Amino acid sequence: MQRESDKPLCSGSENLKSMKNIYSDVSQLRISYNVYKAVYAIAHAIEAMKSCNEGAGPFSLRACPETTNIQPWQLLHYLKEVVYTNKFGDETMFDQNGDPVAMYDLVNWQLGLNGEMQFITIGLFDGTATAGYEKLQLQEKHILWNENQTAVPQSVCSSPCPPGTRKAIRPNFPICCHDCVACRAGEISNQTNSIECVRCFPLFWSNVERTACFPKKVDFLSFSDTMGITLTTVALLGSLCTCWVIFIFSCHISTPIVRANNSELSFLLLFSLTLCFLCSLTFIGRPSDWSCMLRHTAFGITFVLCISCVLGKTIVVLMAFRATLPGSNVMKWFGPVQQRAIITLSTLVIICTIWLTVAPPTPQKLMPRESAIVILLCDEGSALGFGLVLGYIGLLACLCLFLAFLARKLPDNFNEAKFITFSMLIFCAVWVAFIPAYISSPGKYAVAVEIFAILASSYGLLACIFAPKCYIILLRPEKNCRKHLMSKMNVQ
Repeated sequence: MQRESDKPLCSGSENLKSMKNIYSDVSQLRISYNVYKAVYAIAHAIEAMKSCNEGAGPFSLRACPETTNIQPWQLLHYLKEVVYTNKFGDETMFDQNGDPVAMYDLVNWQLGLNGEMQFITIGLFDGTATAGYEKLQLQEKHILWNENQTAVPQSVCSSPCPPGTRKAIRPNFPICCHDCVACRAGEISNQTNSIECVRCFPLFWSNVERTACFPKKVDFLSFSDTMGITLTTVALLGSLCTCWVIFIFSCHISTPIVRANNSELSFLLLFSLTLCFLCSLTFIGRPSDWSCMLRHTAFGITFVLCISCVLGKTIVVLMAFRATLPGSNVMKWFGPVQQRAIITLSTLVIICTIWLTVAPPTPQKLMPRESAIVILLCDEGSALGFGLVLGYIGLLACLCLFLAFLARKLPDNFNEAKFITFSMLIFCAVWVAFIPAYISSPGKYAVAVEIFAILASSYGLLACIFAPKCYIILLRPEKNCRKHLMSKMNVQ
């Protein structure tokens, strides 16, 4: 080890700038200044020791310290009593614990452009400040935090959970550490740091932010929907086509082709087809008590009336052909009175049902889980009643199809049966496909399936039974004469 006597003496030409030592850094005199004040404090303490008068000292028997042999404990006693102001105007003193009165420069360590660390003073804390003066003076705009950020970082484990979320404590972490879990659909939290999410009432749903509940959207097949507009247009078009056929038949009511196929039943069938097209409109719109009962009642009555007319026309064809046979008097048992009775009795069977009195259809609200909508539809009230309506219509259709099939080989002038056969095949195919489609379709789509079945079967009846007659009336008028019909009869 190098002895003190062997160290070179200072020549006075040394340059402290070449030394990389914080204590000798001439650009930062803070540490040097503190050393300066400490040395002066000790000097003032020694001066006070020398100024002690014998018999008035602070020690035992009022003794003064020996100035030629200063003891540390004696120096410490006088050091606590030191109060002086240096030439820079800074006052130095110590409190009862021997600590200097706080006066601190607030220093921010900042990385300079050359990569060296710089000590930037960004404030001052002066414990000696008197009343009316702030002890802390801080220039926040000069502070640089980690990664040269000027924003104050948050010294928390987890940020507060905003509304719309709930706190979930992290396992094996302090209680202040948590995760913010978003509330599920249908649940809300409207306070910060909510512990749990509250579920909305049955007819309400949460907003996107999960902070409030709002009424669920009521969903039904309305006239403003694209599907509703399409079905309404198709229904109105069908009723217009039927009215157009009625107009054509009215203008040519005295022609053989109209009269040969029982014009009274034809007009009644056209009227019932018009009602079939229009009754589909009752299925569109917001369901209510009266609309639910009306739609199913109108559907049952109009279709039973329609199929009864077709059944009557089929029986007329069979009976009329048998009446032309020698010695046949069958038409006296199946004249206009009997035809009206069949239609009336067939219709009265469905009208007299006790469906509407026992368990009438009523509006029903369906609330699917995890859904923001309420499906509003008509409940059939009694599945048995609805099944009986469809079953009765199906029974009439099958009977009509069977009789039309038997009459398929009659002479052409009476052979309306083959067109009835085609129409009944379409009718039965549509309603057989309707049942599984209706059961598997959700909400308003089930209503749309039922409307489609009504329109498709109505168009099938209109096209198969009346389109060939309109074709002859409008485009082949030469065939619409008694002579032509009788000639075909003779050929047969």
